Amino acid sequence: MKIVELIIDETDEFSGIDAISIVEHPAIEENFIALNKTKEYRFAEVDTEKKLLMGAILVPNKPIYRKEDEEEYYIYFTKDTVRKASELYLMKGNQSNATYEHFEKIHGLSLVESWIVEDPEKDKTAFYGMNLPVGTWAGSIKVNNEKIWQEFVKTGVVKGFSIEGFFADKAERPKEQIEEDLSKEISIGLDLLEIKKDMIMYQLESFNDYPDSASNNAKRAIKYKEENKPKCGTKVGWTRARQLANKDKISRDTIARMASFNRHQQHKDIPYDEGCGGLMWDCWGGTSGINWAINKMKTFE
Repeated sequence: MKIVELIIDETDEFSGIDAISIVEHPAIEENFIALNKTKEYRFAEVDTEKKLLMGAILVPNKPIYRKEDEEEYYIYFTKDTVRKASELYLMKGNQSNATYEHFEKIHGLSLVESWIVEDPEKDKTAFYGMNLPVGTWAGSIKVNNEKIWQEFVKTGVVKGFSIEGFFADKAERPKEQIEEDLSKEISIGLDLLEIKKDMIMYQLESFNDYPDSASNNAKRAIKYKEENKPKCGTKVGWTRARQLANKDKISRDTIARMASFNRHQQHKDIPYDEGCGGLMWDCWGGTSGINWAINKMKTFE
């Protein structure tokens, strides 16, 4: 199984982390990276009175299982990419962007502390019983949302942080270099079984009842790409455009990713010849397609 390094493409305005999600069972989404379901990477209640949560946000050199269509592989981030991601997240002013389970945007959560673990034994996280490797992006999130705190945090409905963002594939990492890392991740076997089970369940049912206007938006984006060769988007974004243009059936997890793309709506009116915003918005079905996905997800819930 191949091993792929993910990097931040500094030429792509969408590249990087857009939001931090609070989740019950961190899972791997296509183009969304989430922390593994291991105890040491769950967050801790640092201060119940101040409503602070602390935990790992992104861990370097950790093999993470992914499946795209029928292809299975692992991805990982280097320490340098983790650091760049943490810096870019704050530079873009995204520290108050938060979602619940990668779907519902929530207010009142803000990243108030952010740092890279340099010494696992002396790091602040060690005081709270966490054992995070060197290079981990850790942080504290302030929860100024009573409903979220009482109904989700205090009840244990959410147990960890998970990031949302877009990254580019760099190169395949030699298999022998990661075997030792994989052998250390004893819990990953159970996680893979659960992830695969979820993937199978999601793929059992697929849909293509999205509006024709969503297909037309994708066709328009593809035509512009073929004629003008813009350096915009990722392989996944253009794959999505082709699916929608062909009226292919798409799975529930793909619909969830379409719904999540709504966080880029502030870029939707950028003309094709002035940037990537409007072009990539149409790749994912445009306003009609993304609104369809949001409403579809509500019916699933």
